[in-house]
Amino acid sequence: MGDCSDLHSYFHRCHSFRVESGCWMMYDRTNYMGNQYFMRRGEYPDYMGMWGWNDCIRSCRYIPMYRGNYRMRIYERENFGGQMHECMDDCDSIMDRYRMNHCMSCHVMDGHWLMYEHANYRGRMWYFPPGEYRNWRNMGYNNMRFMSMRRIMDSWY
Repeated sequence: MGDCSDLHSYFHRCHSFRVESGCWMMYDRTNYMGNQYFMRRGEYPDYMGMWGWNDCIRSCRYIPMYRGNYRMRIYERENFGGQMHECMDDCDSIMDRYRMNHCMSCHVMDGHWLMYEHANYRGRMWYFPPGEYRNWRNMGYNNMRFMSMRRIMDSWY
């Protein structure tokens, strides 16, 4: 029903699940670490086969519904350095739209966002609620480069 940093106390292994309401991020490590998977309402009878996950979900985080403007600043370098661009909508390719080779830090001012390692919303994804994100390595995302981003819209709920 809410965030859980360690699901191991509820079950040892999980091979399927159902999201009854809302949007969630599922993590394959405790404390909201590791690979992240965005889930919305629906049934997931064999998530391991669909995505090749390891043997269980270790933590989960509820994504609150947000209605309002979306605004995020992305930066070419760590600690808000290099080129900066302000985003208010989805971007399928940071390279094509902003002529940036990669995004290494960001400041989410409004809304909840998903950022992807490849263009066109592909590859691994990470959830960014409002806040300042100065350095991916400090967050456990070593050598991560984000190349596209998408707003988590209230219509997804």
